[in-house]
Amino acid sequence: MRWPFLGFAGLALSAALSWTISAPAWAQAPALTLANRYHPGIDLGAYWVSEKLDGVRAYWDGKQLLSRGGHPIHAPAWFTQGWPAEPADGELWAGRGGFQQAVSTVRRQTPDDAGWRKIRFMVFDLPAHPGDFTQRIAAYRLWVSQRQQTWVQAVEQTRAPSHAALMQRLQETDQARGEGLMLHRGDALYRAERSDNLLKLKTHEDAEAQVIGHTAGRGKYTGMTGALRVRSEDGREFHIGSGLSDALRRNPPAAGTWITYRYRGLNDSGLPRFATWLRVRTDQDWQLPASSTESPAGPPSAATPR
Repeated sequence: MRWPFLGFAGLALSAALSWTISAPAWAQAPALTLANRYHPGIDLGAYWVSEKLDGVRAYWDGKQLLSRGGHPIHAPAWFTQGWPAEPADGELWAGRGGFQQAVSTVRRQTPDDAGWRKIRFMVFDLPAHPGDFTQRIAAYRLWVSQRQQTWVQAVEQTRAPSHAALMQRLQETDQARGEGLMLHRGDALYRAERSDNLLKLKTHEDAEAQVIGHTAGRGKYTGMTGALRVRSEDGREFHIGSGLSDALRRNPPAAGTWITYRYRGLNDSGLPRFATWLRVRTDQDWQLPASSTESPAGPPSAATPR
């Protein structure tokens, strides 16, 4: 199948679409613990802190690696050789700033050995372990050490004695091009739900929205996309123009594409302040709308696959 896209946005979208389309109809998302946002006032003494890794979340079910959406990840045989039947929750990570490299490698139907040599499976939990998280830290460290594989590593967990110390660590992580921090309650059992047992903390908030159209550019952007018209998960519609490269303006994500954007709080109207493009969402099931709400004045949408 040939994709009528050019540029990074089109390649990323076509790869994600092809992966979803080829996935088996019976694919079922694994039951994973999900995070709420950090809020001051929690008992930091009850939490372990680790770096939030900007990669592709992966679940080892004892036989194969699965994406958050339940799609098989086609890793080389050597990558998972000797892994036990005990499930593990982790991140396929190519290092700080290596998100696109990780996505490009993990999305391939035919694994590329050279690409996978740069990927590490960063284990941060054992979903089937009956103990609390503090107990599971020791257990997943043992799970990793028994592999004796340099590409399988345990995520480091430390304590933050105060909010100020936590903010200092966040600043240091941000300056080192890290994505943020994760806080995991030490006495929490593994539960497939979103709760304060797991919290994420970043210098910028981010969220997802679906592209519903484009507006025409003006001035130096004449003939290109001026902004993306998007709809948030709660149904609010707004525009995102900041952060779009010239390549994206020439070949914008098609209507129906889910994207991730950054913002700094909300306006009184409830809309995100300073919404800025971040990337095409890569770990969500891709859906195309029944009809496009493309603005007649805007440039044509990037074609969808046939």
